[in-house]
Amino acid sequence: MAALLALLRPLQAVNDVVLRLGRGLAVLALAVMVVCILLQVYFRYVLNNALPWPEEAARFLMLWMTGLIAPLAYRRGGFVAIDMVQTALPRRAGQALSLALLLLSLLVLVMALQLGHKHVFGNCLFKSSTLWLPFTFKFALPIPLTGLDLTICTRTSPAFSFEWGWTKMPLPLAFLSLWVGVVLLTLVNIELILRAVVTALGGEDRLRPQMDADLPASAE
Repeated sequence: MAALLALLRPLQAVNDVVLRLGRGLAVLALAVMVVCILLQVYFRYVLNNALPWPEEAARFLMLWMTGLIAPLAYRRGGFVAIDMVQTALPRRAGQALSLALLLLSLLVLVMALQLGHKHVFGNCLFKSSTLWLPFTFKFALPIPLTGLDLTICTRTSPAFSFEWGWTKMPLPLAFLSLWVGVVLLTLVNIELILRAVVTALGGEDRLRPQMDADLPASAE
């Protein structure tokens, strides 16, 4: 029990910080997305002169909003779920079923991490048609113990280069949002598995209420 709690508490602390930051960035992305949409409505229907970039910008922001806020919703139990079987079972059986589903979810997430890595990271052959960046960069960093690299716009690892100059935004920067979301979902899933095991072993009273993690530090 002590070993499980020793693993759980630092993971909870990391998730607290990362998910709060993600929530703030997701709110910001949503606000900017609304501004882009309203701007396009004004230009299209009032000035009769639609802008070329707001739709793509809104999609980009929506992807990042989803990737950043979905892990927090998962942690809070905000995903749609059918739990009739679990609630109908005896307590121990229900806990075992919940743990089994969490382990299955972890397997799916690990596969998604691998597939997402192949899809997202690599060269910048495909670029946005309307969004521009005021700089060009290449980045590659090995992920320890995995044999994988975090790479953007290069096949060389390790690598980092940056130079000013307008260029079309590489599409991997948009796809990266969903891979980041899967990474955060995996961290949350591991936390939920540890909580489920502690609960099954009778240590539920030693766990903090999960919703406390979503409160501002001054309110805890």
